[in-house]
Amino acid sequence: MLHKTTVVAFLFLLLLVTWICGQLTVNNDDLQFPVMIKTSTTCQTTATSNTSELIVFTPSKKIAKLLTESLCGDNVVAKQYGSVIGYWGYRTADSLEFVGKGIADLILAKNNIMAAFRAESTYNYQPVVGFSNYTAFFISSKEKPRLTKQYFLDKRIGLLDYPTSRSGHILPKQTFKELDINLANLKITYASSHNELRDLLADGKVDIIASFWKESDATRFSKNYITPLSNNIAGTRWYFKMQQNNTDLLCAIQSHLLNMSKDQTLHYYQNVKPYWSCNTKSVSFIKGLGDE
Repeated sequence: MLHKTTVVAFLFLLLLVTWICGQLTVNNDDLQFPVMIKTSTTCQTTATSNTSELIVFTPSKKIAKLLTESLCGDNVVAKQYGSVIGYWGYRTADSLEFVGKGIADLILAKNNIMAAFRAESTYNYQPVVGFSNYTAFFISSKEKPRLTKQYFLDKRIGLLDYPTSRSGHILPKQTFKELDINLANLKITYASSHNELRDLLADGKVDIIASFWKESDATRFSKNYITPLSNNIAGTRWYFKMQQNNTDLLCAIQSHLLNMSKDQTLHYYQNVKPYWSCNTKSVSFIKGLGDE
């Protein structure tokens, strides 16, 4: 009995000594775990004592970083903010969160999302610049799609897994409803992006996808094998939360967005329209653009 007690006591003391040695040799301050998924970037303006933050949101990490750094170097921004924070999120839920709660001062979003939350009247989000209107298509690799019920019933169809995407989700499903097709009777594969949809079609995993047409698609598919779903779909827009008549900041932001569009590789993102006339004595909204 005494022997067992001695063994237990020895093991306890050994464990205690080992723990103490570990505490003495390891600095807890050095135990820093890296952030696995970073979804924001921050930079300081020249007004380092100003605690106000200009918040930007975009679905693109690259755009968020470029725009954040650009705005931090702007004199108008520095007069009002001490830092700029750029957030990005790839899911529709991320955009809905920022729009629905009015978190962002500047946000890249679709006008149907803004309308759904009445963000323009609730938070006074105003369009700053907008990209061109576009057309949604059914795209096939082997034939021109026909808008008939019989045609779609035996086809494998690729759609976008974003309920707010007009070209990749809303419009094709509206078409199926108009053709009196029950979605349960269709072979639908959902993709996380328009590029993934194109890969599915190119690899023969689906027969048709719903998307927009871009110049580079001609290298993989035939333009003879596309069928339009809807024309004149409003393009994505940058919105500024203009709760004060802050026209200096509005025009500074518009200038940065226009300059940034010139460096984009895709023609669609280069073709951007300003919504405000800033090179005049009185800053004014350019009428007519918002209804295109």
